[in-house]
Amino acid sequence: MTRIIAGAAGSTTLRVPKSGTRPTSDRVREALFSSLESRGLVDDTAVADLYAGTGALGLEAASRGAVEVVLVDRAAAAAMVCRENARTVQQRVPGVRIDVHAQPALGFLRGTVRTFDLVFIDPPYDVTESEIAEVLDALVPRLTRDAVVIVERSKRSPEPTWPAGLEPFSKRSYGETVAWEAVVATA
Repeated sequence: MTRIIAGAAGSTTLRVPKSGTRPTSDRVREALFSSLESRGLVDDTAVADLYAGTGALGLEAASRGAVEVVLVDRAAAAAMVCRENARTVQQRVPGVRIDVHAQPALGFLRGTVRTFDLVFIDPPYDVTESEIAEVLDALVPRLTRDAVVIVERSKRSPEPTWPAGLEPFSKRSYGETVAWEAVVATA
């Protein structure tokens, strides 16, 4: 069972697609959000959840005070579940704007002019490192000055190739999962 952990929509159960997704565990989400909230990096932010799956990361941010959330997943079934989960969360968090895009992360980034303060990249483990590098490169112009990017992967995956404009900040391991955090590079 996947659920929203805390905030206005805390304890809300989220639907999960029948296959093709690997939702971030409650334990990992709680650790990520505890760290982000302790630094004031969630409240009043614009959030992108790329490779959204269930939308759990972006919707957790909405529950905890983000004002705008974009969920992106190329799989039609996942995008449909994200829409349903977004409607459920919006009932508990009025005023938050949640948009869902059924398209590849790279296509979304190349076609949008929106900017983001917080971005989650949690692709299926079979997504190649080169695709992640392309997504990160396309993401840089879409980031605000103080933006934070979290890349979640298997502990067997190499560290992402960070493009110019992003600096690695931390790496945390949670069992099989590793979360790398990067911040916008300052000149």
